[in-house]
Amino acid sequence: MTRRFVDLSIYLENDVITDPPFLRPKIEYQKHGETMPELGFFFPGVKAEDTPDSAGFAAVENVTLTTHNGTHLDAPWHFHPTMNGGEPSMTIDEVPLEWCFQPGVKLDFTKLPDGYVVTAQDVEDELKRIGHELKPLEIVLVNTAAGKAVGNPNYVSIGCGMGYEATMYLTSRGVRVTGTDAWSWDAPFVHTAEKVKETGDTSLIWEGHKAGRDIGYCHLEKLHNLEVLPPHGFTVSCFPHKIRGASAGWTRAVAIFED
Repeated sequence: MTRRFVDLSIYLENDVITDPPFLRPKIEYQKHGETMPELGFFFPGVKAEDTPDSAGFAAVENVTLTTHNGTHLDAPWHFHPTMNGGEPSMTIDEVPLEWCFQPGVKLDFTKLPDGYVVTAQDVEDELKRIGHELKPLEIVLVNTAAGKAVGNPNYVSIGCGMGYEATMYLTSRGVRVTGTDAWSWDAPFVHTAEKVKETGDTSLIWEGHKAGRDIGYCHLEKLHNLEVLPPHGFTVSCFPHKIRGASAGWTRAVAIFED
């Protein structure tokens, strides 16, 4: 038996748009010859020409990020101060590791329009279409139109989102990690803002995220390559970076196939 890996993560990079302007990452690259002052801290007096092949010291990157840049796992603390009806929400360092390595299920919502809010019935219909019955702790990935829009200037406004009922449909069946290839688990804010303006109903804001008040769960955002996955038959690995007290952690999410 051989093991095959499919990368489900986007790049962290300067030039491809995956966030609004005020949230974009910044990476400063230093080449080997540009870090000689750092070498001098440890080895005073050593010059670049003294190093092997006169190459200098070490290549290093200085990175400015939020915990929500790149492919990342959101903890319940990101959504609301409490979960499960009142207990303190888990931060990313408190998320059980067993949640992050489980069989995966893919729901194909690529044909739904931008801004559409997925319902519980939509989830049930898609599960019926792919012939799958959800099991506790399975990781459910949602493939939207945003999956093929990474780098599009309008990326954050592309794709459908998961509503309160759809999220509760999953978590009430024991799902504790979900994921999307869109910027947010919820419908893009630009579309939700129009609905709030029309109706005055502010409960529509982040309704999928806020489902975590009732049942604590995590979700992956800004996944990639979901189009190449089958509906099921793979394992998802998405262990987050261990940041004390944080609302999210970066992850190199992958799908693993045992062929």
